Amino acid sequence: MKSNLTWVENMQFRCDTHGLITTIDAAKEHGGNDAGPNPKELILNAMMGCTAMDVVAMLKKMRQEITEFKMEIEAEKTTEHPIHFKSAELIYLISGPVEPEKAIKAVESSLTKYCGVNYMISKTCAITYKILLNGSVIKLGPVNFIEPK
Repeated sequence: MKSNLTWVENMQFRCDTHGLITTIDAAKEHGGNDAGPNPKELILNAMMGCTAMDVVAMLKKMRQEITEFKMEIEAEKTTEHPIHFKSAELIYLISGPVEPEKAIKAVESSLTKYCGVNYMISKTCAITYKILLNGSVIKLGPVNFIEPK
């Protein structure tokens, strides 16, 4: 993997990852123009994106009909430098005639074995999850990755 970063102005940077451009910026109160997510917000997006790809792929493989899939994440940062996430909750919002046990299996497989982004973040941040299927909570708990051999 490789990506390149170029300073644009103030606190704005442009990342080029195999031709795909991402703008990173800071809020105005931190000297930026608020023209893009800041680095910590990108980490939250990566945490959701990694597990979302796992879960949707597994549910499709299980022949589950997903009519809607969304995620939210809520994170708490430390107050001392280096400021980092001390806790985060991944919230899965799944709709459709999906079997609850299959939704749980897909999420738990992602969060114990497959999602490399959340595995890395879990080393410094306590991660929990909540699964809502058609508006009802069907499972919640801590993220506990199985350590690779």
